[in-house]
Parts: sequence; structure tokens; C-alpha cells
Amino acid sequence: MSKTSQQEKREAEIFRADSKLSTQASRHSKLARLFTDWSFTARVVRYALRLPTPLDTEDRRTLERVIFKYVLALPNTKKVLFVGCDWYTRHYERTFFRGCDYWTIDISPNTRRFAGKQHIVGPLQDLSKHFPEQHFDLIICNGVYGFGLDAREDCEQAFESCYSRLRDDGSFVFGWNDIPARTPVPLESLKSLSRFRTSVCPELGTWRYVTDTPYRHTYDFYRR
Repeated sequence: MSKTSQQEKREAEIFRADSKLSTQASRHSKLARLFTDWSFTARVVRYALRLPTPLDTEDRRTLERVIFKYVLALPNTKKVLFVGCDWYTRHYERTFFRGCDYWTIDISPNTRRFAGKQHIVGPLQDLSKHFPEQHFDLIICNGVYGFGLDAREDCEQAFESCYSRLRDDGSFVFGWNDIPARTPVPLESLKSLSRFRTSVCPELGTWRYVTDTPYRHTYDFYRR
């Protein structure tokens, strides 16, 4: 097996197996991994100690090491909304967004423990119920489309809410998996998404960056 194939297999395993930190995986499975997968053991220990516990995949490394640095350096980026929470986002507020007016939103009540101090339990479609127009400087919506945000009407409402709650020239970063199982509605057919302007991320050299992952995780960069 080539080095690239081994890396792809490893990242796919991490992506699937590390979700067991926050799901109802069997006790036997967790214990087995603790004694056989030292990288998993290290993440479990760091998580228990409330230390930053990043998800070790190429798409997350791109987000945390490149994209966060880029968007936070943009002028007047203080009010931030992060959409979608899980165990690997728990440290985001204190590690990356300290000093920002940082909000999180997720439809699942179970993700509250992974969210920011300012958190809303609810769908992205209802963003207009919680904030006035042009409130945010930056909205990051990652791993939501195709993972619950599936119906066309819901997608239209969600992206329209992001557009209306983003200030003029504010930034919208949209992360999604470019595989058939996770693209329920063709993005180019969504009128709400077409209202945004595409914006090149200089560090990545494009407005649409496909990471080197088996699930083709993609980051799109927009401005209002």
C-alpha cells in the first residue's frame, strides 16, 4: 500500500472512530482502543483533562492552522458564529476565538458541553430569531450540510439566515463533504447561497479548496 493510501485509510479511520468519544460506542470497543491505539489514548487523556483535543485529520488541520488564522486577521472580525459542535470543537473558544464575541449554534441539545459559553440550541434556519440583521462579522458553517441540513427548503432558509445576519463584506466559510452521500441538494441550485460573493483565501489560493481526504472535505469562502 502506498504512503498516500495509508494516510487516506488512517484519516478515514480517525474520522469514523474518534466520534466514539461522544457517541454510545460499546465499552469494550473503547477499552480495546485505549490499549491498542496510543494516539487515541492520548486524545482521551487530553479530553479528560480539558486540554485542546483536535481531530487529527487533514481537513481539521486546514481549518485550525490555516483558515482560522486567515479569517481572524481580516479587519473588524470580532463577532463570530460557529455552526456545529462536537468534542473536537470544545477548545475552539479559548484556543482560537478568545477576545471575540463568540457564539455557537447546534440543533442537538447533547452538544451543549462542546459549545461556546454563548450557545444556542436550535437549527441554523432559526438564526433570525436570535440575532438582528447584519450582526456577525464572520460565520463558519462546517460539517452541517449533509449531516442533518439536508432538505432543500431547510438549506435555503439556513443560508438565507446566514446572509441576512452577516454584515456587509462579512465572511462566510462553508465546509462540506463533496461526495454523493453528503450532498443532498446541488449547491449551485440554491438561490440563497448564490447571493454571496465568492472570495479567494490567499493562503489556499482559491475560493473553493478541496482537502486531501477520502471524503473530499471542501471549504468554500464567501463574502456578503
